[in-house]
Amino acid sequence: MSKFTSSHFLFLSFILFFTSLNLASAQEKWTLSVNKEGIQVYTRPIENSKIKAIKVVTSIPATSSQLLAAILDIQTCGEWVYHSKENVLIKQVSPLDLIYYSLVDVPWPAEDRDYVVHIQAEQDPQTKVITVNSPCIPGYVEEKKDIVRISHSVGKWTITPVSKNQVKAEYVLEVDPMGNIPAWLINLFATKGPLETFRNLKVHVQKEAYKKARFKLISD
Repeated sequence: MSKFTSSHFLFLSFILFFTSLNLASAQEKWTLSVNKEGIQVYTRPIENSKIKAIKVVTSIPATSSQLLAAILDIQTCGEWVYHSKENVLIKQVSPLDLIYYSLVDVPWPAEDRDYVVHIQAEQDPQTKVITVNSPCIPGYVEEKKDIVRISHSVGKWTITPVSKNQVKAEYVLEVDPMGNIPAWLINLFATKGPLETFRNLKVHVQKEAYKKARFKLISD
């Protein structure tokens, strides 16, 4: 499915830069910080870090393939990901295995951030749950002047089918935004960023191209 050769977000996006999640600490409790328009944003403190962890959960009227196609279409990432400025596909290993470059527009006085991500999607054949892992990787793109390169970021999407045209989408993230970030800016992107991103995603995923999307290794 060559026309769906991108990805993000479903990094995703600007939420990738101002949140941090320790994926291994599953026992730690999350605190609900935003519950609006059917979108729940959870946060929790991270040991030895001023950056809060984040988890976003919502229900989306779409099939699993439909949502996955939107996530993997990085060329349109700027249409729904908060403050996403530039997204470029670097390499397509397979329809479910991509490497891409992303640039995030960070408000003054902080500098813009960029990163290179290797995104891989797979489905559990029994439960039909789709997992999309998107760790940050070094190389591929030279560092640019006046742009801070993110060296550590691990995002994870979980797409769980609920009914024929309904899925539960969950997104969690671990990231080091690098450098000094003003507290007000951190708070802005830890709350407004996820809400805006998922609000936009719910509209974006309804494009006809995504509704028709099919993947050889993904079953709805």
